[in-house]
Amino acid sequence: MTENDISFIIPVFNRPQEIKELLESFTKLSSEKDFEIVIIEDGSTDDCQGVIKDFNPQLTISYYKKSNTGPGDSRNYGMKKAKGNYFIILDSDCLLPEDYMQHVIYNLNNNYVDCFGGIDGSHESFSDYQKAVSFSMTSFLTTGGIRGGKYKKKLFQPRSFNMGISKEAFLKSNGFGNIHPGEDPDLSIRLNLLGFKTALYSDVLVFHKRRVSISSFFKQVYKFGLVRPILNHWHPKSFRLMYYFPTFALIFLIFSIIELIKGNQVPLYIILAYMLLIFISSSYVNRSFKIGLLSIITSAIQILGYGYGYLKSSTILIFNKKNIEKVFPEVFFSK
Repeated sequence: MTENDISFIIPVFNRPQEIKELLESFTKLSSEKDFEIVIIEDGSTDDCQGVIKDFNPQLTISYYKKSNTGPGDSRNYGMKKAKGNYFIILDSDCLLPEDYMQHVIYNLNNNYVDCFGGIDGSHESFSDYQKAVSFSMTSFLTTGGIRGGKYKKKLFQPRSFNMGISKEAFLKSNGFGNIHPGEDPDLSIRLNLLGFKTALYSDVLVFHKRRVSISSFFKQVYKFGLVRPILNHWHPKSFRLMYYFPTFALIFLIFSIIELIKGNQVPLYIILAYMLLIFISSSYVNRSFKIGLLSIITSAIQILGYGYGYLKSSTILIFNKKNIEKVFPEVFFSK
C-alpha cells in the first residue's frame, strides 16, 4: 500500500474556514503527498471553492458540488468519484498531525483490514471549551473511551471522523445508509456481517475541533443516544450492556434528587465523587483547572443528553418498530 492508492473523502457543509485549516494541515504532512483529496460540497450556501483554489498547486484536490443529502450519502458520492483503491474519510473539522500518513501506511502494510478507525484528540491551539468537549468525547470515564482509543474489541466500529475503508468493501456494502448520526457504526456492523475485518489503529490520530456550543453539543449527543437503539434493533447482535450506562446515570440523577428531598444525601455524594474524578483527570490531562471544571459540564451534557436520547428511543421502539424513518425523521436524510 502506497500513498498513490489512497483517496481522502471529505464532505463539507458551509465550513470553508474549516476546510482551509484542514488543507493547511495536509500541506504540513511529512509524506510525499501523492494521495488524492476528494471534497464534496453537500448543498452548501457558503462554499469552499475559492479556498480550494489556493491549495491546488500543492495538493491534488477533486472538488464536487451536489444537493444536500447528508454526510453519509456525500461520502458515498465521493467514493464513487475517487481514483484510489482505499478511502480515508475525515470530518471537515479535523486537523492532521505531520506523521499521519506514516502511521496509516505502516498499519495498512502490517495489519491490513478493509475498514479501520483511528482516534481523535485535542490540539494545543484549541479553546478551553473545545479541549473540555474533547476530553468528554475521548475519556474512559465517560462513554467516549471508544472514540479515544481506550476500548478495543474484536468487532471494532470505526467512526467516520477518521475512518478508512477499501474500495472493495465500499462496493460490496453500498457504503453508508441515510441515517445520521449512526451511519458509521451501521456500516461497520454490515461490513462485519459481509466478512470484512475492522480494527482500531490506535496511533492514527486526528485533532477534532468540534466547534459546537453547549446547546448544539447537547443536541448532538442526544441524537447519538437516539440512534443507538435503532441500530440495536437493526443489528441485535451488536448490542452491548455499556450502551445503557448514560441512561442509568440519568435515572440515578433523578433518584438522587428524590432521595435528597427525603433527606438522604448518600446518592448525591456518589455523583459528587464522580464529578471530582472527572475534574482531577481532565485537569491532569490538560494541565488546567479551568478545563477540568469545564469538563464536568461537558461530561454531564454528554452523558445526560445521550442517556435521554437512548431512553426516549428505546421506549418508542417498544411500541413501534415499524416505519422507523417516519417515527424518527430528525435522524434520517432523504436521498
